[in-house]
Amino acid sequence: MASERYNAREAEARWQKIWTDNNVFTTDNDDPRPKYYVLEMFPYPSGRIHMGHVRNYAMGDVVARYKRARGFNVLHPMGWDAFGMPAENAAMQNNVHPKDWTYQNIASMRGQLQSMGLSLDWNREFATCDVAYYTQQQKLFLDFLNAGLAYRRNAKVNWDPVDRTVLANEQVIDGRGWRSGALVEQRELTQWFFKITEFASDLLESLDTLDRWPDKVRLMQKNWIGKSEGLRVLFEFAAPAPNGDTTLEIFTTRPDTLFGASFMGLSPDHPVTTALAKDNPELQAFVEDCRRIGTTAAAIETAEKKGFDTGLKVKHPFDPERLLPVYVANFILMDYGTGAIFACPGHDQRDLDFAGKYGLPVIPVVLPEGADPKDFTILEEAYVGDGTIFNSAFLDGLPIAEAKEEISRQLESRTIGGAPQGVRQVNYRLRDWGISRQRYWGCPIPIIHCDACGPVPVPAAELPVELPEDITFDKPGNPLDRHATWKHVACPACGKPATRETDTMDTFVDSSWYFARFTAPHASTPTDREAADGWLPVDQYIGGVEHAILHLLYSRFFARAMKATGHIGLKEPFAGLFTQGMVTHETYKAADGAWVSPAEIEIADVDGKRTATLVADGTPVTIGSIEKMSKSKKNTVDPTDILESYGADTARWFMLSDSPPERDVIWTEEGAQGAFRFVQRVWRLIGDIAETAPAGDRPGTFGDAATEIRRATHKTLAAVESDIEQLGFNRAVARLYELVNTLSRALAKGPADADARWALREAADFLIHMMAPMTPHLAEECWSVLGHDTLLSQTGWPDVDKTLLVEDTVTMPVQVNGKKRAELTIARDASQSDVETAALALDAVARSLEGRAPRKVIVVPQRIVNVVA
Repeated sequence: MASERYNAREAEARWQKIWTDNNVFTTDNDDPRPKYYVLEMFPYPSGRIHMGHVRNYAMGDVVARYKRARGFNVLHPMGWDAFGMPAENAAMQNNVHPKDWTYQNIASMRGQLQSMGLSLDWNREFATCDVAYYTQQQKLFLDFLNAGLAYRRNAKVNWDPVDRTVLANEQVIDGRGWRSGALVEQRELTQWFFKITEFASDLLESLDTLDRWPDKVRLMQKNWIGKSEGLRVLFEFAAPAPNGDTTLEIFTTRPDTLFGASFMGLSPDHPVTTALAKDNPELQAFVEDCRRIGTTAAAIETAEKKGFDTGLKVKHPFDPERLLPVYVANFILMDYGTGAIFACPGHDQRDLDFAGKYGLPVIPVVLPEGADPKDFTILEEAYVGDGTIFNSAFLDGLPIAEAKEEISRQLESRTIGGAPQGVRQVNYRLRDWGISRQRYWGCPIPIIHCDACGPVPVPAAELPVELPEDITFDKPGNPLDRHATWKHVACPACGKPATRETDTMDTFVDSSWYFARFTAPHASTPTDREAADGWLPVDQYIGGVEHAILHLLYSRFFARAMKATGHIGLKEPFAGLFTQGMVTHETYKAADGAWVSPAEIEIADVDGKRTATLVADGTPVTIGSIEKMSKSKKNTVDPTDILESYGADTARWFMLSDSPPERDVIWTEEGAQGAFRFVQRVWRLIGDIAETAPAGDRPGTFGDAATEIRRATHKTLAAVESDIEQLGFNRAVARLYELVNTLSRALAKGPADADARWALREAADFLIHMMAPMTPHLAEECWSVLGHDTLLSQTGWPDVDKTLLVEDTVTMPVQVNGKKRAELTIARDASQSDVETAALALDAVARSLEGRAPRKVIVVPQRIVNVVA
């Protein structure tokens, strides 16, 4: 062998150049082979890849390389999710244009990803901030608008008065903007929306067809869509509300508990609340306080339950003499149902907490099985289980389902002011997607506002609406609003002076259709329909579970909207989904409590205990818990340092080997070193086999030693195929470790017969084939050492000899009078008499018989032997 040590740095750069020069991973849409589309969620160009990227893209690359070797035409593209606030932050902080910052980062990260040896078709690369990409996105917007799937309306939004932009609910923390820290205001703004609710039912029902998605992700989406079947009920006000309403409409999924009603609750944003607050400063203050607790469902759910007694009352539908007080409550959302509820404290924990705080009655109306109605009470915990209805007049004794039906039937037959008092209804938690953002670095919305004509779409011939580059960030807010010329245009409809829409699109829009653009990234339309329908759906999509709801839900909406507007022919974009675990690392703290990075410390073993000290001055460092790598806790490892120290294949091998891919992986220096040692071991093994077992003609027959080698090799090949198909990368790695051990032992036995040498040579070829998806550079180098003059990355996967998967022997339990006494390993094709003789010769069987001849021996071939004494 030319070198005893594998030089990863030299070999990896060389093979990457060879792959590029030979266009090995360039994908042809016209290739007649069966297609396979593997896609990892594309990255935001922050400037540096992290270890999570290494793991994510290594997994996708294994699948891509394996499927390519199995004869598929593989599409494995890469792009950049490049619009967003971080670029504007950098512009303000570093006096650099967002465009320049973004493209510099893309160039840096592209080089880092290329150094990993990923089998990507870089000819299809794009960034979502490319004018060529967002031009097509603007066309999609206009098509959605024409189809009624995009619209504009007034909506209540979270407004950051410092950053002067709308914030998503998740960006409001304790009532303050996540970046500025300013108290968030609730404002009515005119916003653009995508009508995702148009597909609510289909989005929910189609989850059942996604059998290659994790159950937890489907459940998260199901809960987010939030279908609930219930009843809209009208309650009559005892006296009209300040806004003139004579009835209060609520939506409930539990009409069976109506006799347990204790009070009514209104959202702080309910119209009745707004009318009352106009002349009530105390209520105004309460409403403002509600808005400061946060606007997410989670924040509201965990906040202390608070209310404000409006003084209004409503009549109980079945007992007009029974008046229920009306409260404004901080846990009721205006955007679900009607923004008003009837509260049954006995059977809803939020209602019970509220009732306890304000001294309201608790009336249990669902009786658990076996409970005594005379003694059953609700104290600190609401009863939410099954049972029969009681304390409820005509519903008493009915099961919950029958009670729901009966009370719904009765309310449907009654009217208030000519309207039915009860109407059955299906509600969804899902709300239309507000896409307007008051910022510069995003896709411009192609609309022109005219005082005479209203909102007018930009004509197709005038697209794209490009972002102007001569902008400044010296003032808060959106630079497009204050640009001297960009927003001033003539109305396309009447020619009068008009202004462009200065809101840009939510960056989730950019990532909701990129999977379709990759199928024909240079097309003059959003998609090339033939290419899109040929490649989609994505066969294997890989990414973090943190995107399980919004990104995946929006992408599923986009697929349906693009199908409705003729751009693609299917509605589910991702056939298979895999969500990988996070990369974690120990945390370290200096004596002053400051976080310390792994690069700043030295680990030692002192009397069997791991200790850490600062490299700079030797002071002790506390080794803390293992947590997700994060900049804030400084427990990150720079992938570039790893690639330069050990090579890409070592990093890939470790990431794939350490734990099941759906679980977190703990990055350790010891683990990386172990992976590096294995890479070197394989290199030496292949070199030794190349020298001692040169290529030759296949023998006509194989002896025991050769057959043993071949059986181990082909069994491993079959198992690795199955493991990769199931994304069980760590299992595949474990099998390859075992095969390397087997081959090392066979080689250590010394000179072998020609058939055994041929078997070793075959095993070496197969081993390298199996390692190629995981350690592609090492595999190419070993393939060359073995004398092949082809590129392994362009060589087909080897075939399993299935005859070698069948064992020559079988192990059967041996029973004496029905009790297992021993096991018998014997030739699979042994005769019944041979099996009987061998079983009776076993020591354990002889002891059990105590010298007596058996009355009968029953042999179930290849299954069991039963000796009857």
